Amino acid sequence: MSCSLTGELPKPKTISVNGIVIPRETIAQEVQNHPAERPIDAWQAAARALVVKELLRQETERLNLHPTPCRDDEGRVETPDEAAIRELVAHEVKTPEPDEDACRRFYQSNAARFRSGDLCEAAHILLAALPGDIQARKAARAIAEKILEAVKAAPDSFAEFAADHSDCLSSAQDGGRLGQISHGQTVAEFDAALSRMTPGDFAIAETRYGFHVIRLDRRVAGRSLPFERVRDRIADYLTASVSNRAVAQYISILAGRAQISGISFGAASSPLVQ
Repeated sequence: MSCSLTGELPKPKTISVNGIVIPRETIAQEVQNHPAERPIDAWQAAARALVVKELLRQETERLNLHPTPCRDDEGRVETPDEAAIRELVAHEVKTPEPDEDACRRFYQSNAARFRSGDLCEAAHILLAALPGDIQARKAARAIAEKILEAVKAAPDSFAEFAADHSDCLSSAQDGGRLGQISHGQTVAEFDAALSRMTPGDFAIAETRYGFHVIRLDRRVAGRSLPFERVRDRIADYLTASVSNRAVAQYISILAGRAQISGISFGAASSPLVQ
C-alpha cells in the first residue's frame, strides 16, 4: 500500500549516527522502498534502513575501504558507498559453507518442501460473466447448476455441453479438457475446487471469469525429489540464512558502539538482513 506522509506523523526527531544527521528529506525519499499499512511504520522502517547504511558507511571510512564499484549484467554500476559496504561485509562477516550432513538434515526435516506438485487432469465448461455484472452472473450460475445436474445424470454428455455452452474457446471443442494442471496454474478459486474433488467428481467453481462446471478425471500424486537434485538449492538457502544472521549480529555490534539518536534501533529488524 502506498503511503501518504501527511496527517499521521508526529513532529519528527532529528536522527543521527555518531553525530551525522540523516536529513528528513532523505528519509522521505527512502519511504517508497518500505510500504506499510501505516505511514508512521513506513517512515520508521525507512529511517532504520538509513541508520544501518550510515553505520556501515562510517565503518568503511574507519577501515579506509575504497573498492572499485562493480557493474551488473544490466549495466548498472554501484555507487562508491555501495561498493565499500559490499567490501566491508565480505571482509568482516565470515560464514561457513554448509556441509553435506547439514544439507541432508535439512532435506530430511523438510521433506514436504521437496516434492513435485500433484497433477490433475480435468475438464470444464465456462459460463462467462463479468465480476461486476450481477444479472449476468446470476444467469450464468443458473445455467451452470442446470448443466451440473445434467452431466451428473449423464456423464458422457459433458463434451456435448462443452461444445454447445462453454465460453472457453480453447477447450470447448475438445470436450472441455484442460490437460494436466498443477497447483497454482489456474486461478485460486478453480484450484481450490480441484483440491476438494476426487476423480469422477463434478463441481461448480465461481471465479473472476464466471462459473465453471468442472469434471476431475485423474489426480497424479507428486513425488519426492531426490536429494541430489535439490542439494545445491538447500546449500544456497542455508548459506543465505547463516549469512543473514551473521550480518545482523555484525550490525548489532556496530550499533552497540555507536551513538544513535532520534529513533529506537534494533539490528534484528534491519532491512539489510531481510
